[in-house]
Amino acid sequence: MPLASPYGGQRLCLATHHGKQRALALPFALGLGATLEVCDCDTDSLGTFSGEVQRLDDALSTCQRKARMGLEHSGLRLGLASEASFGPHPAVPLLAVGQELLVFVDLDRELTLVEQRLDWRTNYSQTRLGPEQDPSAWLTQVGFPSHGVIVRPLHQPEGPYFKDLISPGALQEALDACRSLDSRGEVWLETDMRAHRNPTRMRSIRRLGVTLVRRLGSACPGCGAPGWGVIDRQPGLPCRCCGTPTELLAVEVWGCARCDLQVPRARRDGMEVADPQHCPWCNP
Repeated sequence: MPLASPYGGQRLCLATHHGKQRALALPFALGLGATLEVCDCDTDSLGTFSGEVQRLDDALSTCQRKARMGLEHSGLRLGLASEASFGPHPAVPLLAVGQELLVFVDLDRELTLVEQRLDWRTNYSQTRLGPEQDPSAWLTQVGFPSHGVIVRPLHQPEGPYFKDLISPGALQEALDACRSLDSRGEVWLETDMRAHRNPTRMRSIRRLGVTLVRRLGSACPGCGAPGWGVIDRQPGLPCRCCGTPTELLAVEVWGCARCDLQVPRARRDGMEVADPQHCPWCNP
């Protein structure tokens, strides 16, 4: 159900230390008529991608804490925060994948929305560099210098960490420094997954922001609150030949974050059965 934007002309606090307003401000302005205001609070205190500060909570809990942190610092009633996790794909371990999260908090409506996406379009990677080894092939693979990298001495996990490396000259100086500090002259390199140093991740955040804005523009058919949308995806699409449930999506559950109304719906593409190639019985 379309909803006249309840957030037109209102201010939203975006808790970010890494320029995410560049990805999110336009979708919220065009889609909801809302203005994002950056609260540059110390979100690094909740954890860093490089591991200097360990993230003690899971990604969702950390994202919720970020949103609340921004609300506390800004005094606004609407808050937004982003968080991500990166690692091997659950089904294809050799493929890196990123999970992006956005949390929206509306204090007046007692409403919290979570949007997330699993994105295989990521440059997430690490490599170990020997004393005389040339990193050029790996740097090309991860998109340097448009995408930043982080380096440290290999055998010193406590650092020092060299960040904001977005030029060949700065990178070479960091490599020389790390080699001189490491007992074996070896270096650890990793992609910088902070949004302001990673255009690929910034694009993923923008796509997720558009999804969240669309959801905020839909009203719950039960209570009329904003945020009606997909809250769960259930596998089990039956095999066309034998009817065995597969891992393919069978049902989308649409729901409301405020009144807990839930409505199961069939796949939006109309597919009712799965090809036998996806069947654990026909194609074990």
